[in-house]
Amino acid sequence: MKEFQCGTLVPGCRWHTFAEDQAEVVRRAVEHMREAHGETEMRESMIENIKKRVTDLHQTA
Repeated sequence: MKEFQCGTLVPGCRWHTFAEDQAEVVRRAVEHMREAHGETEMRESMIENIKKRVTDLHQTA
């Protein structure tokens, strides 16, 4: 399971998401950046910054 916390990129933002794979987490994060933070143009550098902040969400059983 992968997780992205927007506050690691946009200070003060409490939004986060998680999914089975990084691609889905990045897709959701891009959508959030557009809707919540007004990013109209998603540059490759922004995508890379999101990917760098995706972490493994360890589950305990």
